[in-house]
Amino acid sequence: MTSTSAAAPLRRRPVWVTVAVSGAFGLFYAYVVWNAVTLLVAQASGPLGLNALGWAVLGFTIVFPIVAFGVAFAVGYRRPLGEFALVLLVGLAVVAVLWVNVLAYAYTYGAQLLG
Repeated sequence: MTSTSAAAPLRRRPVWVTVAVSGAFGLFYAYVVWNAVTLLVAQASGPLGLNALGWAVLGFTIVFPIVAFGVAFAVGYRRPLGEFALVLLVGLAVVAVLWVNVLAYAYTYGAQLLG
């Protein structure tokens, strides 16, 4: 008695496909990081600078997309290609929600972030 799952060998996708998909999504994650750095530099170089809360909030917006990409990649790289892309897309959506929340907070309560 043989199992049907043992008879069918597992096919692995080529590494270049994983690199291409993660690289394409990585560009979107990098765009968010670049925007976060731009906002941090613009706020910090203003006449009042930033207080500790401003540095923490805007610094977190730089670190979070990098961590989210790492987590999404670690969760999805052994899955099929469609699921891998979906996991990276969900991670990007979480990053986008955080970015919109930070922008809304900065525009509404921006004076609390300044020194």
